[in-house]
Amino acid sequence: MASNTKATTVKRKNRHEKAGRRRKNKQARKSTASKTELFAGLGEPGKPAPKR
Repeated sequence: MASNTKATTVKRKNRHEKAGRRRKNKQARKSTASKTELFAGLGEPGKPAPKR
């Protein structure tokens, strides 16, 4: 049977690894800007672009 310290250490290591994986997965879900975000600065379709 493993010691309490060893079990705690392993749980902590797993938690850190999972946190990094969750962070990366969150980034990967939103890696590309949507069409509306890409062309938001160009204004409405069929109308002149806003002045800078």
